[in-house]
Amino acid sequence: MGILELTYLLQGLLWTLLLAAIGFAGGIVFGVVVALMRVSASPWLRIPAIGWIGLFQGTPLLMQLFVAYFGLPLLGFDFPAWAAVSVALTAHASAFLGEIWRGAIQAVPRGQSEAADALGLSARSRMVDVIMPQAFKLSLPATVGFLVQLLKGTSLAAIVGFIELTRAGTIVSNQIYKPLLVFGVVGAMYFALCWPLSLWGRRLERKMAAATAK
Repeated sequence: MGILELTYLLQGLLWTLLLAAIGFAGGIVFGVVVALMRVSASPWLRIPAIGWIGLFQGTPLLMQLFVAYFGLPLLGFDFPAWAAVSVALTAHASAFLGEIWRGAIQAVPRGQSEAADALGLSARSRMVDVIMPQAFKLSLPATVGFLVQLLKGTSLAAIVGFIELTRAGTIVSNQIYKPLLVFGVVGAMYFALCWPLSLWGRRLERKMAAATAK
């Protein structure tokens, strides 16, 4: 495998990172909305959030990519492939992150809310200034773990023809007829991305467990 093939794989790696970044950033924005709807006292907000989470957690990401890629044009949205994949990854991430953060919000001790009420804080201030910062810390290990899953999940974009790292590996393999070498390099690239994040997530879990035990 020469420099041209390696450069092509690195271009695919950049697209993998970009897709993961877009999906994760979009998932953060919409995931916060989903989480807040999920813990709302209003059934008009809570029930749609439950349905959203159930839909995207209960169906394969591959199917979601197909629906976004082939379904959005039928609705009049003529997105390029990378944008359709980004929409699917964002929706997928928002459901999982929303459920992670819902659990973290509900894990914050009730006494924190009661103390905020005693201080006369508004509902918005109680959530933003008291509960959410604590929930963020509680959810950080699971959030990092999901980011690892999302990075690996971008490989499914190859199914709709988008050239990210896995698809680039397939193209290079078909050109030089060395699949073991090519996908060994591709696997090493995924490992270099995911392993440090996994270590960070485990370290955060240990720190939280140690803090809880004190």
